[in-house]
Amino acid sequence: MTEQNNPLPHDADSFNPAASSLAGQVDRAVMDELLSIRSSIDNIDATLVFLLAERFKATQKVGILKATHKLPAGDPGRESAQIARLRRLAEDAHLDPAFAEKFLNFIISEVIRHHEAIAEDHQISSQQA
Repeated sequence: MTEQNNPLPHDADSFNPAASSLAGQVDRAVMDELLSIRSSIDNIDATLVFLLAERFKATQKVGILKATHKLPAGDPGRESAQIARLRRLAEDAHLDPAFAEKFLNFIISEVIRHHEAIAEDHQISSQQA
């Protein structure tokens, strides 16, 4: 298998935006258009990663605040309101609301897991002090 056809780069620096198992099998004009559209997708994916990193930095601060004041890791009322809000936003954006809800539920479960770990670390630190 050639490097161009390898769909799994070893690291981000070796990413080949022209990698495709279709190379040489489709008309060059079609391939050029496909690669152009994929370039936009790649940029959006990179933006999503950085946005998620920023979101998790903010939720880490929330986790520390909750741990400091012995608040629960989850907040079902907030989570329900956020899900309803994101479903409405998804509808407005012509995105499947069920997909948006699944995506948010995944993020929420990760945030709660992080908050629980922060609370546990905080409790251990408090006991050692």
